[in-house]
Amino acid sequence: MSTHAWINLAYLVAAMLFIVAFKLMTGPRTATRGNFLGAAGMAIALAAACFEQPVTESLAAHGAWPLVLLGIAAVIGSAIGGVMAVKYPMTGMPQMVALLNGFGGAASALVAGAELWNMTASAAHGDATRAALAHGELAPWTQFIIATALTGLIGAVTFWGSLVAFAKLEELPRFKKAWTDPVRHWVNLGLAGLTAALGIGLCVFPASNLLFWALVIAASALGCTLTLPIGGADMPVVICLLNSYSGLAAAAAGFVIDNSVLVIAGSLVGASGLILTAIMCQAMNRSLVGVLFGGLGTTTAANADDVYAGKVKSASAEEIAMVLEGAQRVVIVPGYGLAVAQAQHAVRELASALEKRGATVEYAIHPVAGRMPGHMNVLLAEADIPYEKLREMDDINPTFPETDVAIVVGANDVVNPAARTDPKSPIAGMPILDVDKARTVVVVKRSLSPGFAGIPNPLFAADNTLMYFADGKKAILDLTAALEKG
Repeated sequence: MSTHAWINLAYLVAAMLFIVAFKLMTGPRTATRGNFLGAAGMAIALAAACFEQPVTESLAAHGAWPLVLLGIAAVIGSAIGGVMAVKYPMTGMPQMVALLNGFGGAASALVAGAELWNMTASAAHGDATRAALAHGELAPWTQFIIATALTGLIGAVTFWGSLVAFAKLEELPRFKKAWTDPVRHWVNLGLAGLTAALGIGLCVFPASNLLFWALVIAASALGCTLTLPIGGADMPVVICLLNSYSGLAAAAAGFVIDNSVLVIAGSLVGASGLILTAIMCQAMNRSLVGVLFGGLGTTTAANADDVYAGKVKSASAEEIAMVLEGAQRVVIVPGYGLAVAQAQHAVRELASALEKRGATVEYAIHPVAGRMPGHMNVLLAEADIPYEKLREMDDINPTFPETDVAIVVGANDVVNPAARTDPKSPIAGMPILDVDKARTVVVVKRSLSPGFAGIPNPLFAADNTLMYFADGKKAILDLTAALEKG
């Protein structure tokens, strides 16, 4: 077979590995294998790309120097990725995902810019086809130039939108508060019109590198202004959407450089991101338009004094242990506070102590608990908690009235009954875990501070709720010790 045939075969194998990897990553037991297969597919795709004609031409002209640069870049990137994977705490996974989404978008935009530059530079060296395209002698609405414009637009929006999302997730002072000025809609509309005009201009004048980079700059500003108004409660949806954007940018870049495996991989990421975005919106009972332009968590918080007003009952570890001693069914509800405290292993120890006493212990998982989809599943899996004990919201909600004790560790908005009872609440209509229907509710939190939505939680003042104010990990360890001592 010819070299071209071998390259196509390698791309086919890589694409098949990507598809299988996506399938395996839908389950916690097979996710690790899926990651390895996906990495293997990418390695095969990269190796095959080194034998593409433009690369071989470059090697013929410049010797082995391009491969040396590729190797250096691969080593640097691998080192950075390895350090981030090992050192970055589990609480920072959402921020890390946001950064990776952004880097994917930036890489796609840079590839499109480099290829456009290559096209225009080729005109000066007599490449007939590329020269004709660069001078606009071919029809302007070509696959190449449209894909280039789309890659620059989507890639820049993804990169800068992801950086803003990262800053919000890190709760940096300048980004913690959502941008709620009504003028934001006009700013976004103006920037969207500007990017559209620049994109059309690039298609009409495909030889203009200046128009491309002007498009990238305008799209960068649009990425920032689209993400700045979004409140913290909507971050899981935004991360999914930015993930989809990064895939779409990669697919468009595949059309720019005529690389089939990049088109396939980007399409898979884009489609899966959109599907996950739809699932997240459904879990929050929100429309995507409402997320992008409404901004859950951007309204003024209600007066906490009116909600709590001396009704909060604080309890000690010993008092709560006495309640747990007679419990036959216990449901643990993890939230972002559990991730911050790194309390997943302590929670497993508490569950083991309860099970030794004959209690049934399960875990209630809300789809948007934490700051990214599946955040709680990953945390609990890290502590080797059996996946069978993790119950989804729709499955476990009907069982809360038969639950002796519900232990909420760091969750807030996803257990806020105001979503069900207060039509004026900013989270009204959002599906929640019905922990308030349990016989006794134990809430482990450092304080009465609000969740991402910025509103007080009536659950904390309910008659059947006991508040345990402490660091999540220390609180659970103290509960376990008190339970075993009793």
